[in-house]
Amino acid sequence: MPVITHQEYIKAPIEVCFDLARNIDVHTKTTSHTKERAVGGVTTGLINEGESVTWEAVHLGVKQRLTARIIEMDRPYRFVDVMVRGAFKSFTHTHTFELKNEATLMTDHFDYKSPFGVIGKVADRLFLEKYMTDFLVRRAKALKEIAENQQKNR
Repeated sequence: MPVITHQEYIKAPIEVCFDLARNIDVHTKTTSHTKERAVGGVTTGLINEGESVTWEAVHLGVKQRLTARIIEMDRPYRFVDVMVRGAFKSFTHTHTFELKNEATLMTDHFDYKSPFGVIGKVADRLFLEKYMTDFLVRRAKALKEIAENQQKNR
């Protein structure tokens, strides 16, 4: 069961970072390389605890749908989403935000189980864990850029 953790320092207020991370429109923008779009549940604006979103995207050359639900939220410090339906056997994605040295430390903690037993474990080692790490890092860096540019333009 792979666990991916990525941290990103962002020179923006914690509230701004928290809201950008749960904004459906921003998510779509920061994952444009996978053609990700919201097709069900909350499809625009901020998603809140108890709400879900269904994403459609192209990952590893295959069009997929995944539904995630926000199961915990402590604004502006933490929210947790879990997969309800999709390609993984399961996942829990914990987003945390801390004030550090006049910046926000955003941490993604992605804990997932691949489907297909042993075949899934082999896929993790061969490519899936790296693919998911790269996906999370790319999104975090895009969120950082958006948040910091908003602060410059204020």
